[in-house]
Amino acid sequence: LKAEYPLSEEIISIKKKRDQELRDIFTGKSDKFIVIVGPCSADNEESVCEYVGRLAEVNAKVSDRLMIVPRIYTNKPRTTGEGYKGMLHHPQPDQAPDQPVGMKHPTRGDFSVMLNSVVAAQRSHTFIYRGMAVTTDGNELAHVILRGGVDKYGTCIPNYHYEDLVRLLEMYQERELKNPAAVVDANHSNSDKQFREQIRIVSEVLHSRRYDPELKRLIKGVMIESYLEEGSQKIDENRVYGKSITDPCLGWKDTERLLFKIADEC
Repeated sequence: LKAEYPLSEEIISIKKKRDQELRDIFTGKSDKFIVIVGPCSADNEESVCEYVGRLAEVNAKVSDRLMIVPRIYTNKPRTTGEGYKGMLHHPQPDQAPDQPVGMKHPTRGDFSVMLNSVVAAQRSHTFIYRGMAVTTDGNELAHVILRGGVDKYGTCIPNYHYEDLVRLLEMYQERELKNPAAVVDANHSNSDKQFREQIRIVSEVLHSRRYDPELKRLIKGVMIESYLEEGSQKIDENRVYGKSITDPCLGWKDTERLLFKIADEC
């Protein structure tokens, strides 16, 4: 792919700058707030590119306060193995030593398992890759993602509230982990997939950060599911351009308003 679609020097320079900006946020050198926003699944090249183009226009106006990262899932792991799996689904190693990698907790919402994943990711490992034994230095930018949990009865249990964030902070402090950081997923089990609730959830997370300076340092950003058209649709229906075929998403108008609101409150 690299040979077939080589990047220009200009694009390489832009990516290098953004990579460094991300690292600075996770290491605490920058106090910008990250907003990872985009469709639940990148199923259509044209609509995804149009969406990212709109994000770029907003980003130009808020880049002094926010770092907007397009949420583009070309690989769609499925809990049951059913449904849309994405345009790419090749096995990949979990470690990426030079980039931030978010670790989600299990569907039950167990923080301990999630933090153990961060411990594992931050340590050096040796494993087989493409027929060779390779050794990594560990990823100091591995962090956690809170997406809400589901109890044994199938009831969604959110974990974005102030008390949840304080508990996460305390558990982080009990472990010798580098660059403590968390991103709050405003959809999935935190919203019970009621996609419009993402607007309220983001506001609550921002309030918790303003209230507690330690939480402001810990919570580096939010993740929002958004697309050109709100809601979702089935794959076998007459497809609506720019509408999710997996989880329901915010539409563009609500997304744009929310991004400017986040920038004003950060």
